[in-house]
Amino acid sequence: MPSPAHRLPHIDLLKFLAAQVIVLHHLVSYGPIADAAHEALPQLARALQHYGRMAVQVFLVVGGYLTARALSPLGGPLQAPLPRLLWRRYLRLALPFLTALAFTLGAGLLVERHVPELVPADIAPGQLAAHALLLQDVLGFESLTVGAWYVAMDLQLFASLALLLWLTRRAGRLAGPLLVAVLTLASAFVFNLDPALDIWAPYFFAAYGLGALVHWLGLARHGRAGLALLAMALVVALALDWRDRLALALGTALWLAWAQSRLAQGRPLLPARWAGALAAAAQPSYALFLLHFAVLLLANALLSRLPDASAEAGLTIGIAAWALSNALALPFYRWVEAPAGRLDPLAWLPRPRWI
Repeated sequence: MPSPAHRLPHIDLLKFLAAQVIVLHHLVSYGPIADAAHEALPQLARALQHYGRMAVQVFLVVGGYLTARALSPLGGPLQAPLPRLLWRRYLRLALPFLTALAFTLGAGLLVERHVPELVPADIAPGQLAAHALLLQDVLGFESLTVGAWYVAMDLQLFASLALLLWLTRRAGRLAGPLLVAVLTLASAFVFNLDPALDIWAPYFFAAYGLGALVHWLGLARHGRAGLALLAMALVVALALDWRDRLALALGTALWLAWAQSRLAQGRPLLPARWAGALAAAAQPSYALFLLHFAVLLLANALLSRLPDASAEAGLTIGIAAWALSNALALPFYRWVEAPAGRLDPLAWLPRPRWI
């Protein structure tokens, strides 16, 4: 694990909070636990069910920020071979996802008698293959677990940003960020208005591009002016057609810019001891995102088998499922996600120069 000095506390904070909200959103949205939560805490449960899904926008902004920081730290053209980058990204996303999917399907086999509404009725080989390729939504297959669409979208967005930087590799230094800005605005004003496009990267690129642009503008001489113009353009898009998710993405991007500026001035966001704890808590966020639905299935099955269980008992089981998901995320990160980031099953093959 990287030392706190090499972590990004503003990113850690956003990842940790967004991951927790997503888990809580699913707890109040599926099965008997959701029913118990709505009975015991109706206002909080309704808010989490309605608004909790929007925490994904935070992940999108953070994803764009981190991708820009990794692929083009100073805003220049892409230097690494594009096919190699896409292969590595696929492995980093897909191997943990497929492992967690196996756990989820295994849990589903155990609980299908008790909570059949939470388990797919039939699973076709083509459906499994589509999930393995992260193409399930594009090919029209039903998702086998919650959040599968996000994993596929992350790969699409990463590929889109990398492709834009690759296309400008022979142009000037700022050509890549300018092209990203164009697609970001096109997404906000055009693509994001059509729900039929929500299986394609341009629909979500407004949030992802905002994150990338925040990183680059933070390095620019007139970055504050550029950020102000970008924010004004997004405000106009929202004025023309208000979208809560886009407003949250813009708010996240502006907070990210403020935090980045503060850190650049040597003003820490948190005391060092808190930053270290936050880094440890945020590191398995993707693992938590992937793994928690398997735990939720088992917890719902347990609650369904308790005769005349009270809403308080259901809420207690839900809280225990949330805590267990967090506890299991760390070993999943250490033993599955982190090794997946280093694994390359094709490393032994001769590699063409362009890869």
